[in-house]
Amino acid sequence: MPTPPLAERLRPTSLDELVGQQHLTGQGSILRIAIENKKLPSIILWGPPGVGKTTIANIIANALHLPFYTLSAISSGVKEIRDAIESAKEQNGAILFIDEIHRFNKSQQDALLGAVEKGIITLIGATTENPSFEVNSALLSRCQVYVLKSLAEIDLDLLLQTAISKDPMLVAKKIVIQESDALKRLAGGDARKLLNLLELVCDQITNHIITNDVVMQIAQHKMARYDKTGEQHYDIISAFIKSMRGSDPNAAVYWLARMIEGGEDVKFIARRMVIFASEDIGNANPNALLLATNTFQAVNVIGYPESRIILSHCAIYLATSPKSNAAYMAIEDALEKVRKTGDLPVPLHLRNAPTKMMKEMNYGKSYQYAHHFENNFVLQQFLPDDLSGTTFYTPQKNHKEEEIRRFLKERWKDIYNY
Repeated sequence: MPTPPLAERLRPTSLDELVGQQHLTGQGSILRIAIENKKLPSIILWGPPGVGKTTIANIIANALHLPFYTLSAISSGVKEIRDAIESAKEQNGAILFIDEIHRFNKSQQDALLGAVEKGIITLIGATTENPSFEVNSALLSRCQVYVLKSLAEIDLDLLLQTAISKDPMLVAKKIVIQESDALKRLAGGDARKLLNLLELVCDQITNHIITNDVVMQIAQHKMARYDKTGEQHYDIISAFIKSMRGSDPNAAVYWLARMIEGGEDVKFIARRMVIFASEDIGNANPNALLLATNTFQAVNVIGYPESRIILSHCAIYLATSPKSNAAYMAIEDALEKVRKTGDLPVPLHLRNAPTKMMKEMNYGKSYQYAHHFENNFVLQQFLPDDLSGTTFYTPQKNHKEEEIRRFLKERWKDIYNY
């Protein structure tokens, strides 16, 4: 049987053993009190990788003495969710831990609602992404969100000392950490990364002394690697997107180079730029979507290594383009309104009238054909009566959308507030 990695061997089993997150799990903290009183609501743990989300979920399960089911949003779907809920019913309750819950789509998240509301399961979701963006509002309203922080230097020091003094395999090697700065810097507040790197170094050193130079020498090759299926994959694409959003072409090209050097799928990179062109640029520069779409098509035909040039061309264009998320916000607001108001009736004048009976019921009556009027426009209502005057799209302050604002204000000043 293979030996578990160091991070797994040292995984805490109680809150007292947990390093970091004292604002949530220390004495008198809100989460600790809930666990001790065995009255835990469904929760979402939001924080960066390697800060204890999975560990806290396991500790809660041990403390509450409840059956514990684990699903990964990467590999699980609605069927697996329903199977876990059925098992929880049979056992009069259970904890369902869903790692990377932000990757569940709406139907998968909706499958959890009834069981969470009825208390059949206590949901513990873990996410590295802002749940207010990635978890639908219905599920979010049924959960408490707890924010976890990157581990501080003092926490990382404690982990290192715990590892060399308590793990039997490292104790046997009589490891001495003479310098720890390189270990902590490369870990970046991530406990799992710290312990994985420590184990790598301990497996390769010829003596028992760890220094910064030794760490850098051993880690140098590993640092260049790129895990296309793990957290680094998502961290780097996130950094790439955020650099373009922040209008920094230098950072965007750097993170692009990291992905290219790591062998990332060229289509994955190009696909994310197509999404970015609408989500973050939109009507501030409509040509961005055209270029991103053409980039996606071009790299599919050409492939590496030449595609690196096309990807760089597009990334720099997107990073230096004016930005607007108005189109993204418009559809999000509209979807939220649809969920709240349900199936509002289509106004009669907008309805299709293919039959005589429908015409007699005034379907399509009073509809005015815009092309029959000056400037191809006539003022009339297109939203359901209950939503008349509701504004979903708000042009932002950039050259192109200011033109759109003037266009809308000129035509719709009597209905919409532009």
